Amino acid sequence: MTSFDTSPQLNVWRALLALAVVFVMLATTGWTALRHQRHPAPLQASLSAWEHGRIAGHRLPDPQSAPARLARFFASLTDGQRASLARRYPLAVGNMNGAPVELRYRANRIALGQARQVEVDRLHDKRLTASGQHQAGRRMNRLEALMRPGRKILAFNPSGQGRVAEVFGDLRGAERVSVVVPGVDTDLLTFQRTHRKYSAPAGMAEALYAAERDAGPATRTAVIAWADYTAPSGLGMDAATAMRAEDGAVRLNAMLGALPGKAPVSLFCHSYGSVVCGVAAHALPGRVADIAVAGSPGMRVERASQLHTGARVWAMRDADDWIQDVPYLELGGLGHGADPVAAGFGARVLSAREAKGHAGYFEPGTDSLRNFAEIGVGAYRAVSCAGENDICRADLSGTTATGRA
Repeated sequence: MTSFDTSPQLNVWRALLALAVVFVMLATTGWTALRHQRHPAPLQASLSAWEHGRIAGHRLPDPQSAPARLARFFASLTDGQRASLARRYPLAVGNMNGAPVELRYRANRIALGQARQVEVDRLHDKRLTASGQHQAGRRMNRLEALMRPGRKILAFNPSGQGRVAEVFGDLRGAERVSVVVPGVDTDLLTFQRTHRKYSAPAGMAEALYAAERDAGPATRTAVIAWADYTAPSGLGMDAATAMRAEDGAVRLNAMLGALPGKAPVSLFCHSYGSVVCGVAAHALPGRVADIAVAGSPGMRVERASQLHTGARVWAMRDADDWIQDVPYLELGGLGHGADPVAAGFGARVLSAREAKGHAGYFEPGTDSLRNFAEIGVGAYRAVSCAGENDICRADLSGTTATGRA
């Protein structure tokens, strides 16, 4: 780093550039936080009904109880009683950290069916505009896709733009667990795509799961496509601040803290998802072994050490990723801090060769996906570093399948 890089004049220029970017965002996309917020009525209604419910004559526990307590409660029930609760309170059970994952899958299938019927009714509601009916049709099709046999929906909330989390693999039997945390414009409709499949959370997680099986055939893995937070919509004010990330970080840590088993967990955080992971880092459960960010606008810190986590921090960026032109600073709550691939940040910088721009890090056949998969199975010595060196592998032991190297 040269003296010019740290000069007061350059810092002022960066601050002005950051503000200019924000003003352009506001002019073109508006205050998205106000435009898209809706009251999460269905989930709240299910939780309220749960709070007044009973099973075998006994009151149900507080749905916000610690996951361990809720796990003990569900373990005390018969199969029939658990199934009854899933039918009566599908959204509450389907989103309850501490409920058995198989029961959450079952409850969310019921909740998806109920949400689908709402959209069917809206589709035929003559009071809706043509645009409204079209949107109802799109949501109905997405819900039907999520209900297909074999899909494991860990979380679902139909309110607003919609939130989803899906599991690939056997979460309870996994020796390693990976979590994909996506960025802006992630909601029910964009959770999966046919065109540019691997730029959507479901496609990202599916590709990572397949790549992990190739990287470590003997290692049982599971991958979660975690789009269970309200992501910023477009590059507006929400994307320039940590407001959405702060709420997302709470939700992410709550999910991680309720995962079954003790398998090491690796986070793969794309774009604004890396902001979520950065905010969550200090409170991550100890089983989180890795935080890997791709196409990051920053992690709300100037150095990796300021994340205050015991997890290894990895970073990558494709040479054609437009995110490199975003000002890497934080001023008055705007911007997300230093560039994670910069030498002074302190992350282990990985190769992203052949990744296709900002949305192509999970494309099969890329260095980026191969590196993610090696991290996901614990084969740290097999990763490819950026440049012509092995700095990112420094101080790492050989392949590990169950813990930190």
